[in-house]
Amino acid sequence: MAFWRIVNQYERMLVLRFGNFLAVRGPGIRVAIPFVDKIVKVDIREHIDRVPTQKYITSDNVVVDMDFVIYWRIMEDVESVKKAILSVEDYRRATINLSFATLRAVIGATDLAAALSERERIRDLLQERMADVTARWGIKVSQVEINEIDPPPGVKAAMERQKSAAAIKTAEITESEGKRQSQINMAEGEKRSAILKAEGQREGEILEAEGDKAASILRAQGFSSALDQIYQVAKNIDSNTLSLQYFETLKTMGEGQSSKFIIPLELTKLLEPFSKFINK
Repeated sequence: MAFWRIVNQYERMLVLRFGNFLAVRGPGIRVAIPFVDKIVKVDIREHIDRVPTQKYITSDNVVVDMDFVIYWRIMEDVESVKKAILSVEDYRRATINLSFATLRAVIGATDLAAALSERERIRDLLQERMADVTARWGIKVSQVEINEIDPPPGVKAAMERQKSAAAIKTAEITESEGKRQSQINMAEGEKRSAILKAEGQREGEILEAEGDKAASILRAQGFSSALDQIYQVAKNIDSNTLSLQYFETLKTMGEGQSSKFIIPLELTKLLEPFSKFINK
């Protein structure tokens, strides 16, 4: 006489007949033979197991308390369901115990500072190593989350002091850098001011020199123009006019009370035009 079994959507049913694997049945109403078939159901939904807090030793011999959560599931294909039932006695307990051992190996190769600051790296490494083993059981570890890493109280206090000292040091360095930068900015400002002042003075001297040069050129041009005009006028004056002007100058000089006349030798030449004029 057969008996009926209902397989839910989230379940798979493995059938053993006379102790040998027969098949994996999907959702629906399934028939089995009493005393011949053995029925084993597995849940293929994702399981969430929180691993209790355990003590782990880091590479620098610090004991830390850690707890984490693993997310895993049996794959729904026939081969994975078969492995989960036939390859391991208790796949759930095996997965949890594996997580303990794997995390001890990962933390044992990591120092405390890295364990506290590189939580994501540890999580990914733990998940990767577990996945390599659980694949033999038809189980996929989809995610691992580390909840807490708690060092001993003495170590925690030392870390707090170290953090406080580092903060004070950082503040002092920042203040020192600020003062140094301020001094640099002031020096740069003074340097720039001196450069601008020197450039201004140089530009002023250049402009003044160019002004003097232009004035000299204008004066020289004016003097040259005056000489040219004098020359143009003088070249039109005849010798009679020059002689009369010469005698007028002598007359003016003779009006003084003690005047001495110096008669140049060239006077005879000057008188030649007058003598010619008188002879006429």
